Amino acid sequence: MIIEMRTYRIKPGELQNFINIYDKEIREIHTKVLGNQIGFFYTEFGNVNEVVHLYGYNSFEERQSRREILNKRPEFHAYISKVKDIIVDMKNQIMLPTSFSKIK
Repeated sequence: MIIEMRTYRIKPGELQNFINIYDKEIREIHTKVLGNQIGFFYTEFGNVNEVVHLYGYNSFEERQSRREILNKRPEFHAYISKVKDIIVDMKNQIMLPTSFSKIK
């Protein structure tokens, strides 16, 4: 398994707005198309105004295929147009489990 971790830094004062737009506009489609959502979090301490979500895939190819399907959905593009101006930046990481990881 690989884990994709996406971290979004949101403009100050817009965190709850971002979460609400995600929940109402795309969450259902996002989780259906991408599959294994491990978690969706926001920061309380440290680097505030960040949203992190984690997805698990069996392979990089599965992840790529699912992302391509999502990118073809008009609802996804409508969501992006609503949040693009409140996202400061985004970081995307692919993580591999160690031999002793509880998630594999």
